[in-house]
Amino acid sequence: MKIYAVIDTNVLVSALFTHNAKAATFRVLEAMLYGVITPLYNKEILDEYEDVLKRPKFHFSDELVEQYLEIMAEKGIRSHRVPTDEPLPDPKDVVFYEVAMSKEDAYLVTGNTKHFPQKPIVVTPAEMVAILEELDFL
Repeated sequence: MKIYAVIDTNVLVSALFTHNAKAATFRVLEAMLYGVITPLYNKEILDEYEDVLKRPKFHFSDELVEQYLEIMAEKGIRSHRVPTDEPLPDPKDVVFYEVAMSKEDAYLVTGNTKHFPQKPIVVTPAEMVAILEELDFL
């Protein structure tokens, strides 16, 4: 069984900031790096990652950002959007939800669950870690 997930930008930023290897965001990113989670993405999502991670306030090096984008493309699956009529508070979040809907049983891992429909596919990093532990993936 494979675990497919769209990783929201806020999870990625938090994972890159933390120095705590037990933090749920770090564990989600680590699971992706080790192939436990197969990330789903499209060009819009990669562009969003790049735009946010290169913001001066974060102080992430261009090398780190490029490395992450390459890893995402290498380990992930380029996917498409499945249009939804569900209202989302932030139009920029729609792409993350619609790409998650492109693969059956995929998840959307986000720190902002209130920005998305209350569906079982929308999970926090801690919930994703619990799912992976329950399946003996971690």
